[in-house]
Parts: sequence; C-alpha cells; structure tokens
Amino acid sequence: MGLIIRILISAVAVWVATYFIPGVSVSGGPGTYLIIAIVLGFLNAFIKPILTVLTIPITIITLGLFLLVLNVLMVYLTSYLIPNFHVSGFIAALLFSFVVSIVTALIDAIV
Repeated sequence: MGLIIRILISAVAVWVATYFIPGVSVSGGPGTYLIIAIVLGFLNAFIKPILTVLTIPITIITLGLFLLVLNVLMVYLTSYLIPNFHVSGFIAALLFSFVVSIVTALIDAIV
C-alpha cells in the first residue's frame, strides 16, 4: 500500500512540475502522469545508483554538482522512454527535478 501512495505522490509532483515549468509538457491524462512517476522512480532506484558510482571521480572534482547533471539525465531518459512526456532543455529538466523533489518531500511530510 505504501508503494502505491508514493507513486501517487510522485504523480502529483510531476503534475505540479509540468504545470509550473514552461519547458516541460505532458500530453495525456492522469495515467500518463502515473507512468512518468513509475518510470522516473524506476530509473532513480536502479540506474542512477550505478551512474553515481561510475561518476564518483567527476562528482568529487565538481564538489557534488555533477549529481545535478545525473538528475537531469534521469529526466531526459524518462522523456525519451515516454512519448507523451517532453522536456525542451537542460534548465527545464533541472527545474523539473527540483520541483518534483520539493513537492514530493512536502507531500510526504503531510501524509
């Protein structure tokens, strides 16, 4: 039950981010937001840790700022995998990842 609630929270966070960020668009209904949340969660759970370990040297050199690039990469990969989800640039993807993180944290704190 907890996993379903987290997916729904992530879907709401994706909806909020697409509403406020002009470079991000979703064409489809609520099911599309759920699919985006599931794919983004899967990528963050399985692919991002592998990339984080592989990029430890550059992450150390950049004092951790390269992790922001990995977040953007996860958003771009999600956009590539889901045809109804479009991100128009690096800044839009970066802002999308910030907004999704903040909204998810706020809703998690409330629920």
